[in-house]
Amino acid sequence: MDSAVVLSWFTIVLLFHSCDSIDTITSTQFLSDAKNEFLLSSNEDFCLGFFTAANASSKRYLGIWFNKVPTQHIVWVANRNDPIVTKDAVFKINTEGNIAIFSDKSATKPLWSSNISENLSTMNATARLLDSGNLELTIAEGSDGRKRMWQSFDHPTDTILPGMKLGLDKKTGLNRVMTSWKSEDDPAEGEYIMMLETQGLPQFFLRQKNLDAPIWRIGPWNGVTLSGAARLANSLKTSVVDFSQFASLFNYTYIENKDEVYMTLTFPNPGRFRKYVMDFKGLAQQSFYHYAPQEKTYYTNRWIPFWSAPNPSDGCDKYMTCGKNSVCSSSNSSTPNCTCLPGYEKESDHVHCKEKRKNLHVCGKGKGEGFVNLTSIKLPDSRRARYIANFSLKECEVECLKSCKCNSYASANVQVGGKGCYVWEGELNDIRTYQDGQDFYLRIDSVELALSQKSSRSDVKKRIPAVIIVLIVVFGVILLFGCLYAYRIHTVRKGQRQKQRYRDMMLAGSDAETNNDFTTADNFTDNSNIDLTFFDLDTIIRATDNFSPAKRLGQGSFGPVFKGELSNGHEIAVKRLSRTSGQGISEFKNEALLIAKLQHRNLVKLLGCCIDEGEKMLIYEYMPNKSLDYLIFDESKKSMLNWRKRHEIIVGIARGILYLHQDSRLKIIHRDLKAGNILLDIELNPKISDFGTARIFGGDQVEANTCRVVGTFGYMSPEYALDGFFSVKSDVYSFGVLLLEIISGKKNNRYFEDIPNSSLIKHVWELWSNGRALEMVDTSLTEDPPAHEVLRCIQVGLLCVQDNAADRPTMSTIVFMLSNEATLPCPKQPMVAVYRSTDNTDSTSTGTRSSSINGVTITDVGAR
Repeated sequence: MDSAVVLSWFTIVLLFHSCDSIDTITSTQFLSDAKNEFLLSSNEDFCLGFFTAANASSKRYLGIWFNKVPTQHIVWVANRNDPIVTKDAVFKINTEGNIAIFSDKSATKPLWSSNISENLSTMNATARLLDSGNLELTIAEGSDGRKRMWQSFDHPTDTILPGMKLGLDKKTGLNRVMTSWKSEDDPAEGEYIMMLETQGLPQFFLRQKNLDAPIWRIGPWNGVTLSGAARLANSLKTSVVDFSQFASLFNYTYIENKDEVYMTLTFPNPGRFRKYVMDFKGLAQQSFYHYAPQEKTYYTNRWIPFWSAPNPSDGCDKYMTCGKNSVCSSSNSSTPNCTCLPGYEKESDHVHCKEKRKNLHVCGKGKGEGFVNLTSIKLPDSRRARYIANFSLKECEVECLKSCKCNSYASANVQVGGKGCYVWEGELNDIRTYQDGQDFYLRIDSVELALSQKSSRSDVKKRIPAVIIVLIVVFGVILLFGCLYAYRIHTVRKGQRQKQRYRDMMLAGSDAETNNDFTTADNFTDNSNIDLTFFDLDTIIRATDNFSPAKRLGQGSFGPVFKGELSNGHEIAVKRLSRTSGQGISEFKNEALLIAKLQHRNLVKLLGCCIDEGEKMLIYEYMPNKSLDYLIFDESKKSMLNWRKRHEIIVGIARGILYLHQDSRLKIIHRDLKAGNILLDIELNPKISDFGTARIFGGDQVEANTCRVVGTFGYMSPEYALDGFFSVKSDVYSFGVLLLEIISGKKNNRYFEDIPNSSLIKHVWELWSNGRALEMVDTSLTEDPPAHEVLRCIQVGLLCVQDNAADRPTMSTIVFMLSNEATLPCPKQPMVAVYRSTDNTDSTSTGTRSSSINGVTITDVGAR
């Protein structure tokens, strides 16, 4: 089984919050399933405890899993064939010194035990979960030492970890075998096994129980690798994903001596996990996991498979894809090509091959017999082969010719100067060609040898004219491509100079179409020092599948937004300027130059832009959880945000705004803060986005006014909506509305759609003034949030939405109030007198102001 057992929500919570820091139990201690007690290795990589497999809630097991991997991956199960049916079970060291599982604390007969025959009761036995994931039972030996009596590594289930041996202990007769799970949610022994077989030469077989023929085979060892196991270094070079930086993970060791024969995986680097799993369908797969919570790349925080057996994309990887005495070739294709070995022909069944001429071997008399060298070969099934030590290949050839039964030989050590060889007798099965194969010498009679040699000489003569022609053609092609390349370089450089001039003109604002008033600060007029990456159009087209509708995420401030994936696996968000947008060019320039100067954990990161062939695009980091309004206003999704996460989002937004107002080298007013412009990363951390309408203030500038009012209905402060005056307090007002929306899970102007002139702010004030403020908290919260913390946040929100800008606190004060228990001032009742009666209350508007007796009318409205 893949061991990717997805547990219930309750069990996953336990996985991350209940693993104890203890890695050892003694004879006086035990682990209780009812109390959710665990052992945790000292490096915190592995955890041991009771678990429930998916869709099997009534069955409990004791197992070991990766502690730092979010989705639980079971690597070892103690009682795989004897599940527990209650949650009263305990794990402890019994009176005989064995580790054992009991149905409850008072039971005397174990459900499972390590079953060591020697009585260890007086030897101070302890059980410890090691950093390697190995559960070890030891006893005291000498004054300070300890002797290992039993370990889980000697009893694999479906997973091999680095340091675990797969193979035979010749002294004890223990053959460590991988056995699959019975099904995806049943850890009982399944149908498939991976094991070492020592008949003839040692080889590893993947088998299905009760079937004679193996499914897959590698071996024997040839001094460098197990024959048939492609060197992973080559696999890394040809993989779609570049794994070369992790090459040290992909090594294994093979040991064969008088005491044992086994294969083991090498240990990965710290923070990188590796496993070799036999799934319940009979597929053996190696994967690695690079644990790096702070990194967001293709290679981090996910299981990445890099090798499987049998390989479904390799038509020759299964055992005996072709018949007896045949060789299979697939050229990395799933379609095999079967041919008979030299000197053999198809039998009547058209599957197997037989010798063309029987009994023509003259057993060393030397009547023209010889060997043909087959290159890049996986050695045949070696159960009928034998090993000859210290022989050179020439000596092996002579030895093979002495026997009528010997039909082939190969080197047992392909390293330079290596000695020893393997010789085969009888049928030659499971032969294939592959890139990392070795030379294999097949015995053929004098007739076949003569035909082979004649064919080789003929091939050489035939190839001479072809080689001459090829050389002439290659020279001509090189000359032609040299000329084309020189012309291409000249054209590209000319185009790059033209493109750079256009980019400079675009960002410098020399085009009258892009002129606006956003560069009011003196230190922003010079854009020459901006470190902005430019992407070419072809890269963006490939990343977004030519702006496929399936990749479209939504509508941004000046055009559609698409999801993309670069060739290195990095996911991006592409904001494409709509050609029909009347305001997009100025916003594009504003956003590109502004965000390039900003860097904060709560601001969305601009990766670069694309200005090419009339296209203008901004390239951002991709936010997998979309925007805050996607979750907070959706009844089916808002439950993902518990109170603790909502509070973290509120504080994160406040810190991001504080950075804009005070801590960055520019003083920036966002002017369009709303739930739709707060993006959430994979860990639901808030990122402020959409700076197309932002304004920069000089160092001493306090406020400004404009005839072009931009923003979103319901979030604009009164002085901005009515008179066009804006300042840092305008953003404070928007933050206050956003804070109340996060707490209530309701939109401001859509709070009571059936009541005219009603809003969330008005409703919250009425509840607050009547001492019923907690009634506005989102009912989707499953747990009761801390009342004092909720009331503090509501009060801060009401302080932010006061009518008079001077009454509103600054963002530095707001961050302090949210993070401390200081007494807060009482808010003044907001006027809440500007409303929008249309249904499109969530659109962002731009336009000129026009006064009326009742408030404000925004003309020339254009949604963006």
